Formats: sequence, structure tokens, C-alpha cells
Amino acid sequence: PLYSSAASDVYKRQDLKGETVMKIDVTLEITPKMVQDAQGHDKKSLSGHLGTHFDVMNKEFPLEYTQRRGIVFDVSGIKDRDIGVFDVDLEKVPADSFVMFYSGFIEEEGYGSARYFKEHPQLSDELIEKLVDLHISLIGVDFAGIRRGREHPVKDQYCADHGVFIIENMCNLKELLNKDVIMNTYPMRYQGMTGLPCRVVAETM
Repeated sequence: PLYSSAASDVYKRQDLKGETVMKIDVTLEITPKMVQDAQGHDKKSLSGHLGTHFDVMNKEFPLEYTQRRGIVFDVSGIKDRDIGVFDVDLEKVPADSFVMFYSGFIEEEGYGSARYFKEHPQLSDELIEKLVDLHISLIGVDFAGIRRGREHPVKDQYCADHGVFIIENMCNLKELLNKDVIMNTYPMRYQGMTGLPCRVVAETM
């Protein structure tokens, strides 16, 4: 039998073995108010950078990246400093994977505020470089970028140059903690844009 939960961002079904398979939408739902708030604090928000998206950085999103094994690290307890290499177990990260960081910031602050865009958590340079060295495909965060301010596009470009895309403004990552997940990522097929909105759905058992 097929059935869905009360929440529109979770879908459940039974497979042939009777096990429950869940699909969890980790894409931020956008409202008109959120669009207005974001545009007031981030001028790029309506040029492909609104809500859950990745910065293109002069690269093409490979079709093989649309489905990747995912892993989520809980970094919600880290405050007032960068998220570093000793905060996560990098030995658990397989090549070609989608590595995500649950901070809880998007739920705590709410998308679109000045603080959301300017004072969000960030990954340390060392952690970013270690992730790139592991030959992963995607990094996902529930905040506005892996680095803040002028370092934001610099690190996005560094990752893109090494075949890694950054997906920003994800949500519901807490639901994926300690689960084996397959991540399905489908960006809009835009040309000449600096950012691509995307729909990201996790599948787990």
C-alpha cells in the first residue's frame, strides 16, 4: 500500500518486503514573504539564488550527480566558531557522495533575514579542502553558504574547479541523521545564470 504522512514533505510506502521506504523533501518551501525578505537582504536572491540552489561557478551540473549516496553530520552544537575537521568523522565519507551538514540554523533564524545571510555558520577552510580531497560530488548545508562574505564565491569556485557543487539553504536535514540515504537532486535547466534552484529529495529506509 502507498500512503503519505500528514506533512507534505514526507512520503512513505511499503516495498515488496514490507519495509517502509521514505522520501523526505529537503528543499526549502518558498513563500511570497520569504521572497520579499530575501530580496531585501540578498540582491542575488531572484537571479537563481533563491531558496535551495547551488552556485553554478561556470560549470555544468553532471547528470550522474542527480543521484548520490548521502551522509548528514550533526553540527548543531557548534556555535561561535567554524565547523572543523575534528567535528565530523571523515572516515565515514565515501567518494562520489553528497555530504550534508545539519546546523539547525535555517529553522532557528528563518530564511531571508539579514542575520541569515551574514551571520550563518561556516565550514573551515581545512574541512572544505579535506572534503574536496575525498572526491565527493556535493556539499549541502542548511544555511546560506559554506563561507561568508567575500570568501563565499571564492570557496564555491574552488569546489567547482574540483568537481564539487555546493547546495545551500536546505531544510529537514535533522530527519536524515543516522540514516542511510540516497539523495536525488534536480536543478532547473537554466542557461546564463549564476545560480540554479533545485529540488532535493532524500530516500531512506
